Amino acid sequence: MVINVSNDMKKHIGPLKAFRFLVEVEGDAVGAFTQFSGIRMEIQTIQARSGNDIRGVQDIVPVMTRFEPVTLTKGVIGDNSFLNWIFAAAASVNTGPTGVRLRRTINVIALDDMGRRGVIWSLKDALPIRYELSPMDSSRSEVLSESVTFAVLGMERNVGSVSFQQAEEG
Repeated sequence: MVINVSNDMKKHIGPLKAFRFLVEVEGDAVGAFTQFSGIRMEIQTIQARSGNDIRGVQDIVPVMTRFEPVTLTKGVIGDNSFLNWIFAAAASVNTGPTGVRLRRTINVIALDDMGRRGVIWSLKDALPIRYELSPMDSSRSEVLSESVTFAVLGMERNVGSVSFQQAEEG
């Protein structure tokens, strides 16, 4: 029996690890995120009869696509450059949202064991909708973390630069 393997299937030999990932916003790497969660896409459908179907069988027709919000979590550091995006979407003490570049593309990149790009999820038109600080508790010794949740309007999934040959040689 001969199995033909397409070039797309040759990109990665084994599964990628969940703990090796990189986050980019508009192509620039941002922060050392410890967790990423929530990619979920749902295609809503209706059942309808096709106009030329003489059998009376219902067809399933896609009508809307919905993307659930995604959440990025990282340790709190003294840099506000990433958080300024969130603050631009929120009201401040004296003014409303500034609206400066509110929608951006976030790339979440799974890395292979050699640190090369594996699968890339591009979250289109991401808009920050929630900020959350983990509880501060003097009886715990965990890293203080903050989470940002984004609404997204689209998603692409692409394979990065690791080839079958590179993975065998590495």
